[in-house]
Amino acid sequence: MAGKEKVKLTHHTILDKIDDLGNLELVRYNFKDVVEYEKEVSQWLPNSSSVLIVAGEAVGCIDLRQVTAQDITFTNDSVITVKLPEPEICYFKVDHDKSKVFALRNTYFQDATLVDEGYKFAEKHIRKSALDSGILQQTAVNADKILKPLLESLTGKQVILEHKHTTQAPPVLPKR
Repeated sequence: MAGKEKVKLTHHTILDKIDDLGNLELVRYNFKDVVEYEKEVSQWLPNSSSVLIVAGEAVGCIDLRQVTAQDITFTNDSVITVKLPEPEICYFKVDHDKSKVFALRNTYFQDATLVDEGYKFAEKHIRKSALDSGILQQTAVNADKILKPLLESLTGKQVILEHKHTTQAPPVLPKR
């Protein structure tokens, strides 16, 4: 058994937190972005810069935990109206496995900082791009497409879905 190492591994996992989930994820937008991040280091040295090819995603959802008994009304024996919470962005993130550093210039041993700052900018931009691209409207449209038939088949009644704070139907976006 010469040359074999003996390894002893000990660990203790502690459950830190439990969160109740109730988000119904209804749409995912995937993005690609080329981020050119430039930073002035000093007046005597050329600026540092990085070029990142960033992949990211944003997911639109509705938080079903917000639906209460007061949000469900019965009209006649054949119609149910459900007021859904406003659509929201559940999360947005950079996918580091699909992203890469394309170029670094004049980084002066600050490579990691420059890349990290570029990724942070890109992550904030993913959220803004998702909102500008209509993710909240598409989330509302998809809620109608998914929940209405499901609730109608479960109850055998006509279901009308409304979003809280809005009584009008969400706009229908063109298919992509």
